[in-house]
Amino acid sequence: MAKIKVMVVDDSALVRKLMTELLSSDKEIEVIAQARDPIYALEKLKKMKPDVITLDIEMPRMDGNTFLKKLMSENPIPVVICSSLAEQGAATTLEAIKNGAVDIITKPRVGVKGFLQESSVQILEAVKGAAKSRVRKRSKPLEIKPKNSADVILPQSQKAMHETTEKIIAIGASTGGTQALRDLLSRMPAVSPGILIVQHMPEKFTTAFAGHLNELSDMDVSEAKKGDRLIPGKVLIAPGGQHMLLKRSGAFYQVDIIDGPLVSRHRPSVDVLFRSVARAAGRNAVGCLMTGMGDDGAQGLLEMKNTGARTFAQDEASSVVFGMPQEAWKKGAAEGLVSLDDIPQTLLDACMGKRFKQK
Repeated sequence: MAKIKVMVVDDSALVRKLMTELLSSDKEIEVIAQARDPIYALEKLKKMKPDVITLDIEMPRMDGNTFLKKLMSENPIPVVICSSLAEQGAATTLEAIKNGAVDIITKPRVGVKGFLQESSVQILEAVKGAAKSRVRKRSKPLEIKPKNSADVILPQSQKAMHETTEKIIAIGASTGGTQALRDLLSRMPAVSPGILIVQHMPEKFTTAFAGHLNELSDMDVSEAKKGDRLIPGKVLIAPGGQHMLLKRSGAFYQVDIIDGPLVSRHRPSVDVLFRSVARAAGRNAVGCLMTGMGDDGAQGLLEMKNTGARTFAQDEASSVVFGMPQEAWKKGAAEGLVSLDDIPQTLLDACMGKRFKQK
């Protein structure tokens, strides 16, 4: 099996060294080149074509976004943004996603205890997911265990609270999800049922991401905070680095935001959200698992289905990476595979109790 060829582009020699060592520790990955800025990267790309590029945003001579636009218009290659944990740079990083980058990872920081236990998992999965992604022109791996299930956050239960008159929608996504969620929410009407979203994304970036979605959606979109009410017309995005759970308080829904271990190698985890939705909303919920690498959310979607919720997964043709939806489909967790264009109406129809017809 051919290795995934990676080019690391960053102006910090230390970061290039750390990233190269980390990526090379996985036998499926080979770092074939390093570049200290996009100008050097463009020169190297004349002689080689990596499968994936990891790219910093703020660099001398040419910034990452300018490089990304040029790359995607002339020679599309999957790009993973490697950015610092800085709120002030989050909007710039999200601009890179709009320009064609497939994922965001947190830049390695020296001296942070536990970095290799947690961030390395996310970095390796991001690169592997990018290698499997579909990018279009625009005008055996390292085993890191344990892989926790949602049991570490919320025990399994076959019981869900009784149905109320209020419907809710729960959505999970990873690689490719930032663009997919933009497309989805831009077509959801202001009167839509309340929506909960877990998008695999590092801390600090979800605030800017929620703000960006709020600008293009008729719904009210914000990063979730502990105790927030979920009401019609409201979208709550799980904060990066924390799990989001749905709870019931009388007739009302609200969210809880908690710390905890990685679940299905992620925090926030889609499995945690979906399990909590299964328990708190049962058949009053509609779930959808969208594009992403790995299997986070597949088990949780099955638990939602088993409590009577309507459940769907994004189809392969419209997914950047079909991993998460495919795992849900294999488990029988989704009643149908739906194209990105059809997901908004499918979710609304399911909330109204309409039957689904597979195309």
